[in-house]
Amino acid sequence: MTLQAERPQTKSDGPLAGKVAVVTGGGGGLGREICMRLAAEGARVIAADNRLQAAESVVRLARDAGLDVSAQAMDLLDDDSVVEGFESVIALHGRLDIPINNAGVDVTLPIGELSIAQWDQVMGVNLRAPFVASPLAFEQMRAAGGGAIVNIVSTAARRAWANASVYHASKWGLLGLSHALHVEGRPHGIRVSAVIAGGMRTPFLLDRFSDLDPAVLQDPAAEANAVAFVLTQPLGTVIPEIMVLPNEESSWP
Repeated sequence: MTLQAERPQTKSDGPLAGKVAVVTGGGGGLGREICMRLAAEGARVIAADNRLQAAESVVRLARDAGLDVSAQAMDLLDDDSVVEGFESVIALHGRLDIPINNAGVDVTLPIGELSIAQWDQVMGVNLRAPFVASPLAFEQMRAAGGGAIVNIVSTAARRAWANASVYHASKWGLLGLSHALHVEGRPHGIRVSAVIAGGMRTPFLLDRFSDLDPAVLQDPAAEANAVAFVLTQPLGTVIPEIMVLPNEESSWP
């Protein structure tokens, strides 16, 4: 039995055809799956990452599959880099339809050992960067008559465990920001969704926690499918929050 979810085939005339999507952290495990999934639905996807080589590896993977993905350097800890990165996408493609705030980092330490610099780093990537990008996205989407924002949250926004105070704070904050933007966006045709992700077989977990059993974690393709699901709802319908969990792992009861 394989643990790898089947990747969808190319759909050049798919439901997201003509849309421009930016995926932050697009070079990582979940980011790569989201890029491939949205491109398979017809979107023109930009994998934005401070690790440009990682983003370019996704471009090569997409090209081999006949999918439209390009790379964009973006340092989420630099406000100017975030704004300039999104502005570059808009200048090149003439539009911005789907920002996906996927990038996430963590520092796993007790509160007494967590430095202010480490706090700022996690909050900067996980919460500040989505905030910095939001006014620009809203401006573009209001002018276009609508769009969609997806924020990748975590079960860390629904419960708490030890030695993850800044990660919890950032993800609870991102969930709150997502729902607030949902309220602000609806009158303008802007749909904002939070995808709450349970444990996945990605380097984010597996490279840091050697005792985790990969078999009880979910394939990140499942989360990418959830992102595509909320984005392909009929106009007039919005899913403000959805949770996707591995069946056997207990990060959420």
